[in-house]
This record gives sequence, C-alpha cells and structure tokens, in this order.
Amino acid sequence: MLSVLIWLPIFAAIFIAVLPLNIPKDRIRLTALIFSGIVLFWNLFILLKFDISNPGMQFKEYLPWNETLGLSYQLGVDGLSILMLVLNSLLTWIAIYSSSKETERPRLFYSMILLVSGGVAGAFLAENFLLFFLFYELELIPFYLLISIWGGEKRGYAGIKFLIYTAVSGALILATFLGMVWLSGSTNFAFDSVSTENLSIAKQILLLAGIVLGFGIKIPLVPFHTWLPDAYVEASAPIAILLGGVLAKLGTYGLLRFGLGMFPHAWSIIAPTLAIWGAVSAIYGALIAIAQKDIKRMVAYSSIGHMGYVLLAAAASTSLALVGAVAQMFSHGIILAILFHLVGVVEAKVGTRELDKLNGLMSPIRGLPLISALLVLSGMASAGIPGLTGFIAEFIVFQGSFSIFPISTILCVVASGLTAVYFVILLNRTCFGRLDNFAYYPKVLWSEKIPALILAAFIIFLGVQPTWLVRWSESTTTTMVTAIPSLEKTVISEVALK
Repeated sequence: MLSVLIWLPIFAAIFIAVLPLNIPKDRIRLTALIFSGIVLFWNLFILLKFDISNPGMQFKEYLPWNETLGLSYQLGVDGLSILMLVLNSLLTWIAIYSSSKETERPRLFYSMILLVSGGVAGAFLAENFLLFFLFYELELIPFYLLISIWGGEKRGYAGIKFLIYTAVSGALILATFLGMVWLSGSTNFAFDSVSTENLSIAKQILLLAGIVLGFGIKIPLVPFHTWLPDAYVEASAPIAILLGGVLAKLGTYGLLRFGLGMFPHAWSIIAPTLAIWGAVSAIYGALIAIAQKDIKRMVAYSSIGHMGYVLLAAAASTSLALVGAVAQMFSHGIILAILFHLVGVVEAKVGTRELDKLNGLMSPIRGLPLISALLVLSGMASAGIPGLTGFIAEFIVFQGSFSIFPISTILCVVASGLTAVYFVILLNRTCFGRLDNFAYYPKVLWSEKIPALILAAFIIFLGVQPTWLVRWSESTTTTMVTAIPSLEKTVISEVALK
C-alpha cells in the first residue's frame, strides 16, 4: 500500500523520461499531472484508512534487502508522517499544474519533480536508517538540476550552493546514523533495533549534535540558512513551492523522528538551547524579511522565521507543543506554496518583483484583483490572523511551549507580530497605493488561479475546522512525550524560569 507512494512517482519519472521526442509538451505535462493526481488520491485513501487512535506505525511493509549491511526495506506511517505525505503529494501536483505549458526540456523537468516526490515520500515512510538516508539523498541531484537549469539569472550559483549545503547535511546525518548503530551494538539499521538508552549522556549529546546540525541545515536554521534565499529566489515558482513546502519539512521531521524520538534524555538536556535557537531564528527571519525589496526574497526569509516556531515546539516537548509542531509544518507548507505561486503569477504578468515598482494591483485597471485578494488572504494566514490555519498552528505551538520556555515563546510571539509588519508592507505596496500609470497587465487565466484557490480553500477550511489538522498526530506525539524523563522536564522548567 505505502510502496505506491514511492514507486509510482519514480516509475512515472522513468516513463516520462523515455517518451518519444515528438510528443507535444502539453501531453508530457498532462501525463505528469495524471500520475501525480493518482498518487495524491492514493494518499488521501491512506489518510482515510489511518487509525488516529494508534500511536505506532501503520500499514507496515517489510522486505529483506541486504542483511550483511543491516539494510531492509521497511516502511510505515504514523502521526508524524501522515500529514507530511499528504503535503508532499498535494504540492507535487500543484507544482506540476502551475508549471508553464511551454517549459523547456519538459521530459527532464517533470521527471525530476516526480523523482523528488518519490524520494521525499520514501524518507517519510522509511523505518530503516540507511533506507531513510538513501531516500533523503535521492532528492539532491533532481533539485540541483531543477534550480540550475530552470532557475533565474544566478541559477548556477544557487544550485551549487544548495548542492554543497545539502551534501554536508547528508554527510552529518549518515555519520550520526553509523555512530548510533555502532555504539549501540546493533546488528542492523532498523529503527526498532537501535537503542541509545545505554549510552553515556556525553555520547548521546555528541550524536544528537550531528542530528541537530544535519537537519538544521536542511530546515534551515540560522546560521545555516544562507543557501535558502538564493535557492528559493532563483528557482522557478513551482520549484520554490517544493523547496519551501516539502524539502524544509524533511528537516523538521528529522529533528522530531531522530532527535527527540531517539535521544529523549539528551534532548531534554539541550532543549533550553534549542528553544533559544528557535526564537533567534524566528526573530532574525522576520527582521530580515522586513528589509527586503524583492517580494520573493521576503517570502523566502519569512520561511526561516516560521520554522523557528517548530524548533521551539520540539524543544518544549509537551503533548500540545508537538501537535502544534506538526500542524505548523503542514500549515506553513500550504501557506508558503500559495505565496510563491502568487508571487510567480505577479512576476509573470507585471514583469517585476520589486516593491518599489509595484502598486495598485488590486485595482481592476491592473487586471489582478483576484490574485491580489488571494495574496491578502495568504499574507493574513502567514501573519497568524484568527480563522485561518496559520493562526491555529501558531497558537497551539505558543500555548504548548509557554509553560516550559516562557521567554523564548514570547520572543516567537513578537516574531509573529513582525510577520504582520512585513506582510502589511508587501500588501500595501503591491496591492494598494495610487496608480502611477494605467497599464492593464495581461489577463490571469483560470488555469493560473486554480492552484491558489485550492490552497486558499485548505487555509480557510483548516482554520475553521482545526480538528482536521491536529487529530492525526495526537496519539503519536503523546506517546513520544512519555519517553522524556520527568526529572529532566523539571530541570528544563527551572532553567527557563530563572
């Protein structure tokens, strides 16, 4: 059942890559849409079959692979990964649908997107450390090509920078996985066969540092974020959607699954530092976003700040905070996706992303009133306005973290307020203001509006019905919290309140 989510996109990537050269571009795009649509519907079918009362892995699959290396094909899904799988398949379909029908080298383009989808799904489903690493690295070259071939003017520089940072991330994670298995005395790399409980605290903290740094680069957290603005800005809008909406979630997922999940004792010790780190990332991302003149770069920096909330929630490690962390990951993915899509539409129609050159897009004279309205909605969602999914996720994170880390939580609340500041700047300068000319920009087709309308529907529905956002992870996160020593939690509280 779960293997379909991995191998159908990979099969589709191979199938599209070997299509005859005389196939029209729109037929290739349609083929990719059909395959990604099937994966999305299969993912929704699994979601409906998912037992929310079961905290463990479900729909397990097992196949021996290489017993000498301790590598097996083990898959499973729980409350941490089920929403991430839906997010991956949804944004993959959105990215393919929103791509231009005139995209050059379409076979390679759509093949790489589908290959990324299969690799990301495999990482979310893997129950073997080596298997996770293989899928984790599978997206490296496809994303590099997607940035370097179809990106902006500095796409080569951005692609190389992304490649280097991601390679370092993978090296740290692999070294940590090997260290965990070697030091624990395990004979294979299955999750349930590796235990760190008997390791000294010093060894646990050393291994945990590798996990935090490796996945911190992927998220990314300050100061490992410098690849993000270049990659997000130079990538085309569909690829930016995948970078921010899907790829970054591998980092936060890894922190929860392998950091908190495998090292509960060591995690509780370094949690105060992680909470401060999350608050610093949130404040930094918001302040830098305020200073930007390029609206795509502004949205890119906003991602750094919102990922800081996830780190704060993970550090607090209360049941409510962890539910909020998963909710924030999903909410951030769809909000960032709609923002990048809308920015891409504005750039395509107006020809610029510069705040100083944009004004009055809400006016019917400009021809972009609906796009501007959706941009206002998505900006409100990112700023945490009540009634939208961004508010629900952030509120749960702050509510669950405040009792453990009040100062860091307050700083993140301030960062949330700063989010409203830079989105007010963005909306005021792009959607409103006096018209400096009466140029009527090219009409936005309904095919260009549909991705934003779909994502807007998710933003509103999950804001009004938050149960559909939080119900999937409650059992799993509650079980994770019980593994954290109560004594260490008390120490954390004392340190935070001093």
